[in-house]
Amino acid sequence: MKTDLPQSFRRLEYIPPVYTFDRVELDIALDPARTIIKSRIEVMPGKGFKSGAPLVLVGQELEFVSLRINGEAHRQFELTPETLTILALPNEGKEKFIVEIICVCIPEKNTSLMGLYVSNGNFFTQCEAEGFRKITYFLDRPDVMAKYQVTLRAREVECPVLLSNGNLLRTEKLPNGWHSATWEDPFPKPSYLFALVAGKLECIEETITSISGAKKLLQIWVEPHDLPKTQHAMDSLIASIYWDEKRFGLELDLERFMIVAVSDFNMGAMENKGLNIFNTKFVLAQPETATDADFANIESVVAHEYFHNWTGNRVTCQDWFQLSLKEGLTVFRDQEFSADQMGSESGRAVKRIEDVRLLRQLQFPEDAGPMAHPIRPNEYQEINNFYTVTVYEKGSEVVRMYQTLLGRDGFRKGMDLYFKRHDGQAVTCDDFLAAMADANGKDLSQFQNWYSQAGTPRVKVEERYDAEKKQFHLTLTQSCAPSPGQAEKNAFHIPLKMRLLTPTNDQPEILLELTQRTQSWTFDGISQRPVLSINRDFSAPIQLDFQQSEADLLTLFSGDDDPFNRWEAGQKLAMQMILNHRLPDEQLIGAYRNLLLDPDLDPAFKELALTLPAETYLYEQCSSVDPQAIFTARRAFRRELAKQLQLEWAALYQQMQTPGPFKPDAVSAGKRALKNLSLSMLLEADVAIWAPMALNQYRVADNMTDRYAALSALVIHGAKLANECLTDFFSRFVNDALVIDKWFALQSGRPPVDGQETTLNNVKRLREHAAFKMNNPNRVRSVIHAFCSNNPASFHQPDGSGYEFWADSVLALDPINPQVAARLARALDRWRLFAQPYQNQMKAALERVLASQTLSPDVREVVGKALEN
Repeated sequence: MKTDLPQSFRRLEYIPPVYTFDRVELDIALDPARTIIKSRIEVMPGKGFKSGAPLVLVGQELEFVSLRINGEAHRQFELTPETLTILALPNEGKEKFIVEIICVCIPEKNTSLMGLYVSNGNFFTQCEAEGFRKITYFLDRPDVMAKYQVTLRAREVECPVLLSNGNLLRTEKLPNGWHSATWEDPFPKPSYLFALVAGKLECIEETITSISGAKKLLQIWVEPHDLPKTQHAMDSLIASIYWDEKRFGLELDLERFMIVAVSDFNMGAMENKGLNIFNTKFVLAQPETATDADFANIESVVAHEYFHNWTGNRVTCQDWFQLSLKEGLTVFRDQEFSADQMGSESGRAVKRIEDVRLLRQLQFPEDAGPMAHPIRPNEYQEINNFYTVTVYEKGSEVVRMYQTLLGRDGFRKGMDLYFKRHDGQAVTCDDFLAAMADANGKDLSQFQNWYSQAGTPRVKVEERYDAEKKQFHLTLTQSCAPSPGQAEKNAFHIPLKMRLLTPTNDQPEILLELTQRTQSWTFDGISQRPVLSINRDFSAPIQLDFQQSEADLLTLFSGDDDPFNRWEAGQKLAMQMILNHRLPDEQLIGAYRNLLLDPDLDPAFKELALTLPAETYLYEQCSSVDPQAIFTARRAFRRELAKQLQLEWAALYQQMQTPGPFKPDAVSAGKRALKNLSLSMLLEADVAIWAPMALNQYRVADNMTDRYAALSALVIHGAKLANECLTDFFSRFVNDALVIDKWFALQSGRPPVDGQETTLNNVKRLREHAAFKMNNPNRVRSVIHAFCSNNPASFHQPDGSGYEFWADSVLALDPINPQVAARLARALDRWRLFAQPYQNQMKAALERVLASQTLSPDVREVVGKALEN
């Protein structure tokens, strides 16, 4: 086992760059086996300048060719596998000088998909966080911002399309069948926002008029056979542009804006200035091949990356510790956009619930585990490991709290001041907080604790009603458990929306600001004992320690006017009963029945209300997890719901049909969601009786939402015809990679079914399938991640076989793509939460991975921290 301690980077050790760049000119001759990069960089003293200091550039997997300073060959330098240190600078570096470097990289061998790489014969880049150093030697850090001019050269027959950031200056025919395109980005940017794309691509395009009256060209580039699947992404882009103008007064600042889709991509998408590069999963959609969830995700991700044009690009991060400055803020913006696109207040509530459910299923466990970190981390070893749900989703909740505290207009004032102060700069989370505070004249100094402290705060609720005095007394006490490196926590500034529900509904919603360890409030003139509805709309990302009676929870579930808390009450009732191995009682069944039959409730809300808490969320409520016991209890609870409400499910299945052409709008999607939940519940009640109806839906469906839902119901409930339908599904869509990802994921995510072979055996066969590729992140996620991270009941087997498979997969994937391997490694980081024998077997699997002599820093950090903390 390696004993070398990994290098750690600490936020408080930030040092401004000794040198900075004013202008960068790149000339890139593209060849899969040998791409030649010529860079011309105008270098100036930076904020951290020291006379005579060398210029230290970083580079990885590069072949150095030559170096020139101010036009003359320069031989005073030191070269290592990761640095180029230039010595004896002109005039000791005090004045601007020109550095010219020629180097070579090999895109076709770059399986990490960071830097410049080849996918299906086309060239793509991914430079965030530290990929640019795989293209040329550079100051690859976000606080070095420069203007770029880029000339791309390639064989025209192989790469007829040549794209880069900004505006197209010119194209040129070159000898020997080559051609070139020169692009210029008029705005300074850090290297992580650089992008190039070259290959055989086609686009759809539209021209729109911006708020200032300027014409803007929008293009979406894809491989030719995917062109028919791009209109929804284009519609989403246009809607995003107009929404940002209306909501925040922010206009598209380039002559054109481009999106490019590629199937080999580590993440969802990347906001490179004017040239967003996307995973095909978040661009391509048509009714026959994409589900309602796919359509919604495309709308959200297109918006997210476009919104980065201002929150991330025009104003960027001083260093990577400030990642949530752009990501948390931009997630909040895309959530608000998607909520507005729902078209109604009930639709906004559905979107809010979906966002909170994701946060609690993924981020709360992270906050309680060995990789816990504040939204602004204080230390990291490998920055790729900190593109986390904490930075993104919890970061978004922190931004949302600003809006809760300051109001929508106050938040806009803060945003306006932020851009006025910092446009074109690389700044910090503190700068954003200062803009919000100064624009509104509000003291937010204590709010800084959300940035510096890890963990999910717990708020204990104590209530007392004094009937004689007609007073309601409320006491709130906050705490936060220790997390790695933080044994003690200071009090948070927690905004809590609350309302007292009374028979006369005469109490308004108010906002409490919990800033002390313990605070109390007294409410006068309360004629009857009220039911407390607190943390309405999930106004703060906390856990409530509130021993509310089942009667009060039933009251909230039956009629709280806050949709989130109504949903939340149902989740709490189900969770308590499942963890106590109780089946739903007559009162709860009645409440579910009334909710399903309520004509005034949005179908999408009904579907969410009847979807039980996820197994992984239930784990977080236990001190020692027995995954098989939780799976069995949850399945029994669900089956009882299915049987007791069988008539209602059957009626809803018919009532929620959506005749006519497929439309991905929120109302239609909500009806399909409730219809397909009803179908699944009917098979849960009696698979033999209702499987033929699912089979019929599978065969006659004219859209992927309904076809895939029917197939899922058949597979998950072990219907006899499931395998036949799986075979048919594969043959229908064998040429559509994203649909085949669904085919893989469904089988890998199948929970245990009595009398059928284990899912693990099937997953092992899927890994050997001709269509599986270990170097394609989407395929890895659809098979290995779907099993290890999204199928807890099949993964957590008492014999430890799932953990052995996990270890094999991490070790096989790590040499190919460390970033994707590190995300898979997170599947076992909560091993201490589990009962025996699971715990010891997980630990053994972790130790086996850590013992590898060739482990990447990405995986070593995750596994090392899991075993250490």
